[in-house]
Amino acid sequence: MRKITLFFATAFLLLSLSLTAQEKKYLGYAVGFYNLENLFDTCHDEGKRDYDFLPTGSYKWNGLKYSNKLRNMAKVLAEMGTDRIPVGCAVIGVSEVENAKALADLCSQEPLAQRGMRFIHFEGADKRGVDCALLYNPTLFTPDTLRSKLYPYVDTDTTFFTRGFLTVHGTLAEEEVCFIVNHLPSRLRPGDAKRVSGAEQITAIIERLKKDSPKTKFFVMGDMNDDPTDRSMTEGLRGKEDIDAVGKKDLYNPWIKDFKSGTGTLMYDGAWNLFDQILMSQNLLNQRGARDFSTLKYFKHQIFRRDYLFQTEGKYKGTPKRTHAGGQWLNGYADHLPVVVYLMKEKK
Repeated sequence: MRKITLFFATAFLLLSLSLTAQEKKYLGYAVGFYNLENLFDTCHDEGKRDYDFLPTGSYKWNGLKYSNKLRNMAKVLAEMGTDRIPVGCAVIGVSEVENAKALADLCSQEPLAQRGMRFIHFEGADKRGVDCALLYNPTLFTPDTLRSKLYPYVDTDTTFFTRGFLTVHGTLAEEEVCFIVNHLPSRLRPGDAKRVSGAEQITAIIERLKKDSPKTKFFVMGDMNDDPTDRSMTEGLRGKEDIDAVGKKDLYNPWIKDFKSGTGTLMYDGAWNLFDQILMSQNLLNQRGARDFSTLKYFKHQIFRRDYLFQTEGKYKGTPKRTHAGGQWLNGYADHLPVVVYLMKEKK
């Protein structure tokens, strides 16, 4: 009879699987996503609508508020994944970041600088000036910058500009992977057509990239502005709730069960939504009861929670503690909670 014993033997060791006559050891890796909710610097970017985040803007955004925002974001990013992996996440996708300067300032914060965290970012077309980016620990993930790019969101409305799809190729656990970081169009517009269109574009990007590298393992992560059961996720991205139902052109969406159970990553009108998701391609899964971790495979997932991330009093008690709310600076974190998936691979 097999027994599974959890223990941390090294900084990267996640599991030890004890068999009758053999002991296997496994390395663990964490991959995360976090919407940083308006990480703006204090300077105007030409052509961008960043006026609210200037010293003269509606938020009175100044050096003190910016430095506190950086420190708060770095704290969360550094702690993500540490419930199982002491060194934290190998890779973290982020959204709502203004520019490369804000990312450089973020990575220079002590808990991230200690790990040598770096970032990949391309300036996007979003009129408000927010982009997606990928943070990574260079001791765990090696990006292929020549193959990484920002695919623009394509729309028949030539006046509509939104975040593109950041695709970053690289090597994790000695295997070829691709992270697609996105922030699908806002729900402010009626209907879901633009988010469905965005999801379909991501699916097309994956199929195009597979032709060049059929063994690549894909992670699609982001603020989807939709729940896991919405059409953009189930049809556009072909996200499946059941691991065994995931085919070669599908993605596994582990967050469907979480959402159905009533949990989420942001709250609106007293109800949880689960917009922040990480979906994975079939070759990252153990299907039909298999426990084969000879290659990198999905193990578990988590909505990352800490007490300090929540309001503890007042009208919004129990909701994520934001930077601003009700016209007041709360010195909080973000209106979204981070998400993490844990991966495992047999140690040779």
